[in-house]
Amino acid sequence: MNTYKLSQRQLDFFEDNGYLVVEHIISPQEVTQYKAIYDDFLSGKIDVGGNRSDLGEDLGESKTVENITQIMWPSKFLPELLEMVYHQRVLAVSKALMGDDMEMDFDMLINKAPGTNTITPWHQDEAYWMNMPDKRSVSCWLSLDHATEENGCMWFVPGSNNGKVRSHRFASKEGGALVCDASEEEGVAVPLLPGSCTFHHGRTLHYSRGNSSSHQRRAFIINLRPKAMIQLERKLGYDHGKESGSKRKLDNEEFK
Repeated sequence: MNTYKLSQRQLDFFEDNGYLVVEHIISPQEVTQYKAIYDDFLSGKIDVGGNRSDLGEDLGESKTVENITQIMWPSKFLPELLEMVYHQRVLAVSKALMGDDMEMDFDMLINKAPGTNTITPWHQDEAYWMNMPDKRSVSCWLSLDHATEENGCMWFVPGSNNGKVRSHRFASKEGGALVCDASEEEGVAVPLLPGSCTFHHGRTLHYSRGNSSSHQRRAFIINLRPKAMIQLERKLGYDHGKESGSKRKLDNEEFK
């Protein structure tokens, strides 16, 4: 079943806090299936070319694997993902949270390999994007592993979705990860069991610690926004790295 009904309490929590935990959005059997697909991307069996990069380059010290592996648009290389349960259920939840005009804008894989211990800096997703007239956007962060503070579960700053976009800068080299001023004292950690996920607003402050454990921390992310805004992005030539995944810049000058 590719529907997921939210309670009014869940809807209100998301509105007030800017994030929401949805437990077991996929089953243990489905987790096993998605892990196998994910590992085919990590191993290079599914070749993604320039859509694979090290989001933690110059932020960590790994010499054997990427500090933070980022693969943009896995559904471009494996289109059947779009019809599988995860994408379909996320679409249903996003419509419940933000309206029936929500559609997938892009998807990506972000993996933190064992012992890489590289943080994902504090940021708001809006800082990576064009300044859209309709600010509705939501990202789903699915954990295929047991996400803990030790291996890099998500942290959120409750209510930051209702504030302003903070000033962002590149965390290291230009074209890499962005960072803004924030701290764990403001935030809450959100551990997840395999198959569970979080939804967060594009303006919600978030980050994750590095993976200091001996296990993978595989996350599968889907971003959604109104169909009209996706059409506007594409008209302006912005596709979130679908055809140029290795190129990143701060697009919204107002957020510098």
